[in-house]
Amino acid sequence: MNSQSLQGAARRHVLALIGVTILVHLAFAGGRVSLTLFAIELKASNFVVGLMVSLLSVVPMVLSVHLGRWTDRVGIKQPALISTGGVTLACLLPWLHPGIATLCVASVLLGSSFMLLHIGVNNAVGHASTPATRASAFTWLAAGFSVSTVLGPVVAGYAIDHVGHARAFLVLALFPALMLVTLLLRKSSPQARQVAERAADAHVLDLLRDKPLATVFIVSVLINVSWDMFTFMIPVYGAQIKLSASSIGLIMGSFGVATLTVRLCLPWVNRYLTEWGMLATALATSALSYALFPLITSFPLLLALAFFLGLGLGSAQPMVLSLIHQVAPAGRTGEAIGVRTSFLNLSQVLMPMLFGAFSATAGMVPAFWVMSAVGAGGSWFARRGKNRHLS
Repeated sequence: MNSQSLQGAARRHVLALIGVTILVHLAFAGGRVSLTLFAIELKASNFVVGLMVSLLSVVPMVLSVHLGRWTDRVGIKQPALISTGGVTLACLLPWLHPGIATLCVASVLLGSSFMLLHIGVNNAVGHASTPATRASAFTWLAAGFSVSTVLGPVVAGYAIDHVGHARAFLVLALFPALMLVTLLLRKSSPQARQVAERAADAHVLDLLRDKPLATVFIVSVLINVSWDMFTFMIPVYGAQIKLSASSIGLIMGSFGVATLTVRLCLPWVNRYLTEWGMLATALATSALSYALFPLITSFPLLLALAFFLGLGLGSAQPMVLSLIHQVAPAGRTGEAIGVRTSFLNLSQVLMPMLFGAFSATAGMVPAFWVMSAVGAGGSWFARRGKNRHLS
């Protein structure tokens, strides 16, 4: 097989991975919103809602590093099958047996299953691409995530309004179920191209002691906190100001449209901003947006503000993954992705509970403004990241 046909096979492999990601992430994004709104419908407190959202990340927080190493060994098909089946089951459970306890179980299964696919796909795309094509591959993967980020909450919102909370989960289950059948019928996917082997004496702490890589991890966590607080706080805030489920879904969909828009424009944006400049800008956008959210109750203005926030945060993930590939030790990119995912899930476990408890006692306005301060501090830190990167 010549080099041109190899490049064509790699391109088709990446496109197939993006297709799997869109359908499974659509169910995950819609399921996350539906879990929150169903819990509110069942009269759960803000703290209970925050706890339930945190359960999405409990298992990934513990197992992400091991899952990253495992996907290096087995390729992508086994993780994709397990993940797709798990997301399908997670969406079926609230339909089969509605209740707070079931929502908590579904939250654990939904988060664990999707994170396995998330790690596997990021690893596989990195291995299937070359240094010259990697940024483009991750940009298109991020654009795929944006498509499902738009569709998931919108599908969930309209399904809730038209068929109810429980049946909305059945609607969401159809998307990963379709992909599960496709994967079962598909012949084995090609094994991802391997990089240098991990040294026998290598330890995960080595990655944490690596100053440039540690800086990327910290900024990545701050970006993720800003993103996840949007997905947690906006449904709660929207319910408090009496917006319908479909209106909340459209606000979150507006955020997704913005992430897709900015990712399609990244090749042009990269001419003017470095990776670190884009990360600093993303966090500054977060700071301004969270300062304004609690001051606005108008649906059109909330749509516009969600779009503005999405433009900032949507540019961040491809830049983080690009930086990880630049600074991670040879042969340990998958492990570094796993470490990053562990940190992200730790924040996803702690932050919804903390902000849920904080907003329950102090109100939504202080909670939004604390998040604004986090974004402002993170922007300052990211602007200094280039110096740490080069040191």
